[in-house]
Amino acid sequence: MRELTVLYDAQCSLCRRFKDWLAVQRPAPNGQGGVVRLRFVAAGSTYARALYPELDHEATLREVTVVADDGSVYVGDRAWIVCLWATGEHRHTAVRLASPVLRPVARAIVQAATGLRRSSGGDYADRCDGQCDRQG
Repeated sequence: MRELTVLYDAQCSLCRRFKDWLAVQRPAPNGQGGVVRLRFVAAGSTYARALYPELDHEATLREVTVVADDGSVYVGDRAWIVCLWATGEHRHTAVRLASPVLRPVARAIVQAATGLRRSSGGDYADRCDGQCDRQG
């Protein structure tokens, strides 16, 4: 796997913040002498529809969707996990979250993020007072 395309809701500030965070992460090795590249495409856009006509583009606006260069499609918690897997620093965490024991934790995290998105009308990250960006 050399490239992942992350389809994200460009109208959602929480989604944009996740995309921006992911974009600055150091890429992980791809096992073929290179790294896993990430590209970001606004879900539901004309470009996304042209790239992936077979996808349900309304669904890609509701849940983060990732398409690998081999055609694999990841949705929801699987998409979040594969995004983490593509980063050098967080690959180990992704492998752990993908295990049967921790997969329910990954699902719960994604459901919590989805709940924040829905309850705030998509502007949760815009209303952050800056405390969420600080490390303890």
